Amino acid sequence: MQPKLKFRPVELTTTELYAILAPITLPPSSARSKFSNWGRTFRCRPLAVFEPVNDIQVTHIIELARREETTVRAAGAGHSPSDLACTSGFMIRTNRLDKLISVDSEKGIVVIQGGMSLHTLHRHLLDHGLAMSNVGSISDQSVAGIVTTATHGSGISFPVISNHVLALEMIMEDGSTLRCSRDIYPDIFLATLCGLGATGFITSVTLQVEPAFRLKEKTVGVSFDTMLERFAEFARSAEHVRMWWFVHPKKVVLSQSNRTYEPAKPKASWFWDVLIGSHVLQFLLFVGIFVPRVNSWTSRFFAWLGSTLVERVDDSFAVFNVDCHFPQYTTEWAVPLEEATACLKELNEEIAEEIAKRNGFQPHFPIEIRFTDADDIWLSPSYGRKTCYIGVTQYKPYGLTPPYRRVFKIFEGVVTRHGGRSHWAKTHTLKPATLRQLYPRFDDFATLLNRVDPNGMFRNEYVRRHIFGDDTVEDRVFKPLV
Repeated sequence: MQPKLKFRPVELTTTELYAILAPITLPPSSARSKFSNWGRTFRCRPLAVFEPVNDIQVTHIIELARREETTVRAAGAGHSPSDLACTSGFMIRTNRLDKLISVDSEKGIVVIQGGMSLHTLHRHLLDHGLAMSNVGSISDQSVAGIVTTATHGSGISFPVISNHVLALEMIMEDGSTLRCSRDIYPDIFLATLCGLGATGFITSVTLQVEPAFRLKEKTVGVSFDTMLERFAEFARSAEHVRMWWFVHPKKVVLSQSNRTYEPAKPKASWFWDVLIGSHVLQFLLFVGIFVPRVNSWTSRFFAWLGSTLVERVDDSFAVFNVDCHFPQYTTEWAVPLEEATACLKELNEEIAEEIAKRNGFQPHFPIEIRFTDADDIWLSPSYGRKTCYIGVTQYKPYGLTPPYRRVFKIFEGVVTRHGGRSHWAKTHTLKPATLRQLYPRFDDFATLLNRVDPNGMFRNEYVRRHIFGDDTVEDRVFKPLV
């Protein structure tokens, strides 16, 4: 077992630490000294915000936090639509910790700093003839961010992205450095692969990748009833399958993607993708806030738009990624694959009943359906089971807030009745009593946190609330006044 390496700047006075960190401390006048997630649904004003460029500076920040009796929170792109990255203590923005450390093209192994964005990683990998095996709907996040939240793509034989991690290097709460893998400190490794940033500060990630490939995607429209009847068939109909269910017209856009060596044939249309798919959409959603029945027309129009058979061939990450358009409220839950059709059927009934009410909500955009293979990561929503992820999004046109709470409450009620586990990066209300029933290793995770971080250096309000059941931390502590 590889020992931890000790390094703590104890020989420095607190005044000297502040002086050393001054060049990487953001002034209060800087917009980046405050934090807001990408969806602008949560925000905070940390005690101090740092932008380190090396691991030694991170160690200095942790030591200063220890002396000041505060906490440290890493923040990457801020794409988590929850308060997962928010803190009232010290915040470390990881955007300058973004270096490519090494590449082994023959073995398909890459080592990168945790602050590198997926967009940047894709470019580096392509330069070496490599690619990630699976990617989610966006690539704005940091590598450490996708690891510590068990971010997923879609593919019934593909696990969450964290499962492709071979090793991690971290700085622990006492300033020591630690390397972990399935062979070295396996408990810390499996906890950190969905560790919510609470086990330590991830400095580097060793990732298994594969030779670069293109994907051939086919999208076609089917009815909701057909989707339910052929659900198992559709889920296995391609390497990477995802669906978008438009509630009002009861239509589903089915996307099927497979690896190919065909030449690139990208889909690109400024008129449909930018003018219609973004600007017109945003305007219609804006009108729908004030005239809810417009949401039905919007849903029908975009269901029609996506139902035409379309084929494209492009680099893998270009097909995996989709345009998220603009800020949004979103929640996503993982249900056992065998529960998916019953869950979707019940959800359809609940939504139809709500829509029929005089003042019922009118959901304005599709429900996304994706798949993952089972894994053994302690807090992964796919732990121990093949999984169907079901996500609901309510957009914020021009920054305005849609009536999303009623939608999410009904949705959460349905998925929890079918064994749903929430995506950790997205909003949910689960507390330890429920999480303990959903995750067989939940207590092991909490126990490990108390062992590796006994003073709570890396615990923010989110971790205290959801993992340790701290009732003094409200769900809306970092919410804007909306």
